[in-house]
Amino acid sequence: MSFSSPASLLEVESRPDRPPVLRVEPPADPAAWASAYREAVRAQVTEHGALVVRGLALGEPERVRAVFTALAGEPMAEREAFAPRQSYGGGLYSSTAWPDNQPMCMHHELSYAQRVPSLMLFACLAAPDRGGATAVADAEEVLRALPAALTERFEREGWLLTRSYNDEIGASLAESFGTEDRETVENYCRAHAIEFEWRDDGSLRTRQRRSAVVRHPVTGRRCWFNQIAFLNEWTLAPEVREYLVDEYGADGLPFNTRYGDGSPIGEDVVGTLNAVYEEHTRREPWQAGDLLLVDNIRTAHSREPFTGERQVLVAMAEPRLLADGAPTPEGTRR
Repeated sequence: MSFSSPASLLEVESRPDRPPVLRVEPPADPAAWASAYREAVRAQVTEHGALVVRGLALGEPERVRAVFTALAGEPMAEREAFAPRQSYGGGLYSSTAWPDNQPMCMHHELSYAQRVPSLMLFACLAAPDRGGATAVADAEEVLRALPAALTERFEREGWLLTRSYNDEIGASLAESFGTEDRETVENYCRAHAIEFEWRDDGSLRTRQRRSAVVRHPVTGRRCWFNQIAFLNEWTLAPEVREYLVDEYGADGLPFNTRYGDGSPIGEDVVGTLNAVYEEHTRREPWQAGDLLLVDNIRTAHSREPFTGERQVLVAMAEPRLLADGAPTPEGTRR
């Protein structure tokens, strides 16, 4: 089996408002193609932070899994999920369940965990009629563009994620921790610097403090790496926020973010974060069969509202423990 010259992989289409796109002739065996060109494709991701590969005809989960594995090895299992996903086995998942008409703003996957994927892989089995792009933004550029006083505070204090688990909104205990066993959940929390508290109704509330700025493990450059805006109450649509506050109370939201010292983050700050993200957003509409690779530490990603059928599969790969990514809270409590 032969393929075109690896030099062709360097000739990606690049535009300021879009991630680079590599077009290939449909190979008879996409996984074999991915194995042959793994180093060249990964070099493009290292250079650009993200890469769309178009032409692989990734139309079924088994083919997607084989290509993902060829490019990045065995995927990691997701823990601490904030919303449900369908599992296809072996670390292959559906995209996060989220209302079609609501955006998922820019974020870095599992940036609130201690063990984070350094690479995200996406494959489009069915493209939406309108919208639905998995857009990207360079975290180094976002950090430089944000107000210095704001980033200095977050860099000094970190950011705090609070979660209240229930059976109605967000991921359940089993979906987030892989179990409902209290002792197993508690052991996980202790091992991952997560404060936890069981409420009188049997529900779980957690707090974890993480760094907002980290150095890229390969380049050493500083990146704005967090989910401060995405998981904050002020990013929710007003009617959704109002419903959740009425239903669960201001301190019982399924998830929310705060400054590292526990102070609330104002609506104006969240607006600034999302505005800077939008200024640096690059988007390429999905086409069925597309592959997207994202350096999860250097590059944030989002999901835009859409209409029609949209089926995107996801894998997380190459987990890393970031030396500056997980400040230890002063103590954990039961």
